[in-house]
Amino acid sequence: MYIVIAGAGMVGSQVVQELQANKHDVVVVEQDKETCDKLYSKTGVVVIHGIASQIEVLREAGIQKADLAVAATGNDATNLAFALLAKSFAVSQVVVRMRDPEYENAYQVAGVNAIVRVTDLMVSQMIMEIEKPKVRKITSIGGGKANIFMVSVPRGANVAGLKVHEIAENRRFPDDCNFIAIYNQEKEEFVIPRGQRVIQEGDDLFLISTAKDIKRAVQFLAATR
Repeated sequence: MYIVIAGAGMVGSQVVQELQANKHDVVVVEQDKETCDKLYSKTGVVVIHGIASQIEVLREAGIQKADLAVAATGNDATNLAFALLAKSFAVSQVVVRMRDPEYENAYQVAGVNAIVRVTDLMVSQMIMEIEKPKVRKITSIGGGKANIFMVSVPRGANVAGLKVHEIAENRRFPDDCNFIAIYNQEKEEFVIPRGQRVIQEGDDLFLISTAKDIKRAVQFLAATR
């Protein structure tokens, strides 16, 4: 994917490094010149020195061809303006970092696809929102220490046909991640799973997980043959 990121601070720079490692094309917009230079020297990524809420700067970053935009600055007003402009350029997926919950409704009105709250902010969660848009976060609990989320089992998934206990006992599946419900749309069946429950293609899996384990759990559940 071609991804434009606003903000090269601690969060933005870590997201950049993970996305580069996963072979995405990344361009960063950052208003602090010293931060731009540090990120470029560390990663070699293209960094545009400018303000992420200015149209000419975003055009220079290639926003018009972006598959996804990430607002990762520490300022909600800037993130909101960036999100609105990204949507005006028909960017289909926009992920934002939110510091102040007062902005949540504004972000929703702007049409952003995922909001990552600062209380539960983990780079791994932001990467999950970027790379796994079919995974939906339901809510946070324990002050953001854990999340309830839903992931759909894709066609050809490795876990299809396995029992819940077989998945839970697999060493690649996080210990601190538990199944709490399964919904099968075809059968319109909602169940609280036990260990012998067989996972099927198309099942919507509801899980509770610590923030640090979300990405690993999703990678395991969504992996296909």
